Amino acid sequence: MFFYSLPILFNDIKSVNFFEFLFMTVAILVLLYISAPQEKNWQPKPYSNFLLTAWLGGVSLYWVFWPFFLCLNAGLVVADLLAKSASITVSTWDEIHFALFLGVVWWSISIWRCSSNTRLRVWAALARLATVAVFVEYGLMMFIRIYYPRIFFNCEEALLDYGSCF
Repeated sequence: MFFYSLPILFNDIKSVNFFEFLFMTVAILVLLYISAPQEKNWQPKPYSNFLLTAWLGGVSLYWVFWPFFLCLNAGLVVADLLAKSASITVSTWDEIHFALFLGVVWWSISIWRCSSNTRLRVWAALARLATVAVFVEYGLMMFIRIYYPRIFFNCEEALLDYGSCF
């Protein structure tokens, strides 16, 4: 997450600097900590279908957050690396991000519902911050895709469909 988008935002677009971004992130974290559910004595529910139980909020926050977070970030980094090296077209990059976005919706709802299933409020706030950060990343990449495609996609390469960069 933010592997390519933040350097482009800070160095090429220059609409936000690092300290403004850091201040906004800390402010959102404080708001999420305040709104995080109180600690409770939670016991895991037996489940036969992990995805459904996580969707309903019956799984530990740890088991909902980490597996998908790691897979999502690996998928985003691989898609961005392939796009930067001109191994995939811009439209394929769009399709990969759309396919990952469907899982992000499930993951975000599961995180918000399972955030009371942890011992410390700070973990719930940090997990919720990560879900907000994923949507910020998607918005930032969409902004770069629409308004600054030549910076990210290296549109001058012969392997790319040059018309997709406009």
